[in-house]
Amino acid sequence: QVQLVESGGGSVQSGGSLRLSCAASTPAYFSMGWFRQAPGKEREGIAGIETKGYTTYAESVKGRFTISRDNTKNTLYLQMNSLKPEDTAIYYCAAWPGSAELFRSPRDASEFGYVGQGTQVTVSS
Repeated sequence: QVQLVESGGGSVQSGGSLRLSCAASTPAYFSMGWFRQAPGKEREGIAGIETKGYTTYAESVKGRFTISRDNTKNTLYLQMNSLKPEDTAIYYCAAWPGSAELFRSPRDASEFGYVGQGTQVTVSS
């Protein structure tokens, strides 16, 4: 059974950092990524990574967030620095076949792949 289990969420002050982890049982050749959804807003793709390390980011997080994966542990990470109140959301780990760029379309990535249950990140000002 495919599972994606996120951890590492929590509350932090503006300017702080958090590191999210996602333990996955998806095929190793799948691209992986992170989505987020704030209350009252659509789910937003924020980063994607392919098996060989190619990474891609949404403009809203570029330069502040870093996505990485450990293929030996089948674990995905998201290092979040310089956090802002607008980063407050539920963060979801996802995995799908094909290009990492598909993170820009969470609906399509979810349809063809898998999404975890999410972890809450709250940034206070």
